[in-house]
Amino acid sequence: MKIFFLYFLAFIGGVSLAVQAGFNTQLGAIVKQPVIAVIATSIASAVFGCLFILLFKEESIQLTTAQQVPWYLWFIGGLFSMIGISLYFYTIPKLGISKMIAFGLCGQLIFSLFAGKFGWLNLPVEPITTKKCIGIVFMAISILLINSK
Repeated sequence: MKIFFLYFLAFIGGVSLAVQAGFNTQLGAIVKQPVIAVIATSIASAVFGCLFILLFKEESIQLTTAQQVPWYLWFIGGLFSMIGISLYFYTIPKLGISKMIAFGLCGQLIFSLFAGKFGWLNLPVEPITTKKCIGIVFMAISILLINSK
């Protein structure tokens, strides 16, 4: 039962990302700068994250723990977030949200396949299986179907 709840949460996370992409694409189009929309998203995320921590009294990070984190880990995720979200906001008005999400998910799946296979980014090693390869093929077919008229 717990695994289905986690699947549900992952699904809701994906829906949330698609919804935020739609809203922030509108913002980026109005101000004519996708990066401004990313900045607004980042600030709003920080505010809501702080509110979440305050409301739910999550354990705060200890200074000794924070000092053990390599300096680049505080920033590199934000860099890739800015790049990825900016590209989403830039491409959605040109491709449409379903095409952009389909291509974005395909990129995520293919990268995650190799990142898992080789343990990139300090991730657990997972073998590339026939089932995973079939899934990627079906994803590619889905992208073709979504893009066909």
